[in-house]
Amino acid sequence: MTSGKEPAGGILGDATAKAAAEVGAMPVPVTPGGVPTDDIFAANQKASDFKFDSRTVGVFDDMVNRSVPFYGEIQRMTTELAADFAVPGTTLFDFGCSTATTMLAMEHTVDPGVRFVGFDNSREMIERAKAKLAASPSAREREVHYLDLNEPFSVEGGSVAIMLFTLQFVRPLHRERVVRTIAAGLREHGALILVEKTIESDTLFNRLFIEHYYGMKRRHGYSEMEISQKREALENVLVPYRMDENAALLLSNGFSKVQEFFRWYNFAGVVAVK
Repeated sequence: MTSGKEPAGGILGDATAKAAAEVGAMPVPVTPGGVPTDDIFAANQKASDFKFDSRTVGVFDDMVNRSVPFYGEIQRMTTELAADFAVPGTTLFDFGCSTATTMLAMEHTVDPGVRFVGFDNSREMIERAKAKLAASPSAREREVHYLDLNEPFSVEGGSVAIMLFTLQFVRPLHRERVVRTIAAGLREHGALILVEKTIESDTLFNRLFIEHYYGMKRRHGYSEMEISQKREALENVLVPYRMDENAALLLSNGFSKVQEFFRWYNFAGVVAVK
C-alpha cells in the first residue's frame, strides 16, 4: 500500500530520473498523493508470471501512468463516453477496476443517479480501490466486488460497461462468453468501452510499433532490464488481439456497432453499442 510520501528524488527517484534525463524523457504523469515509484523489475530476478499482488498494487498507479501511452487522456475520454451512454437508474460496470481510478474520474461527469459497480480479480486491488473510494466520499451508490472473468458470471441493469486493459488478461477461450454476458447485462443502446494493447497482422508494423512503445517506456524512466523482465513476465498472461479480431468478437456477441476512438501504435480503444 502507499505510504503517502513521495520517494527521495521526486516521483521517479534520483537514479531513475537521471536515466530518464539521459534519453530525453518527457515529463512523467504524477498521481496525487506521492505514489511510490514502480521498481518491481528494477533488479535481476527469476522469471515468473506477472501477478496483481500486493507489491504490484502498491505501485500500480505509477506503473500505468508510465506504461500506458496517454493514460490520462484515455481516462478523460472514457469518462466523457461513459457520460454519453449512462442512464439514471441503471448501473455502470467497471470490469477490472483496479484501484478505482476510473470510477473516481467519472464521479463528476456521469449522472449521480447512475450506480457504479467495480469488479477485479485481485483482492489486494479491491482493498486499495475501497480505500481510495472511502477517501473521496460520494452520495452515489458505489460498490467493488471480486470477480474472476475466467469463471461464469452474470450482470443486469447496466447502461455502460468499461474494460480498460482487462480483456487482454482473460484467457482467449473465455472471451466470447465474457463479451456475450456483458452485452446481455446491458440495456438496449448500452455501451461497452474497451481499451486494449493490440498486435498487428503485418510483422513489420508489429515490430515497429512495439519498438516505439519500448521507446516511450525508456522516456518514462524504465531501464532495459525492467522492460525485458516485464515483457517476459507478461508473455503468458497478457494475450493481445488485433483490433479487427476485437471488433469481430464484439459484433458477433451482442453488439451492433463498434467505433474506434483512440489509437497509439499498439494501443487502441473502441466503443461498442448494443
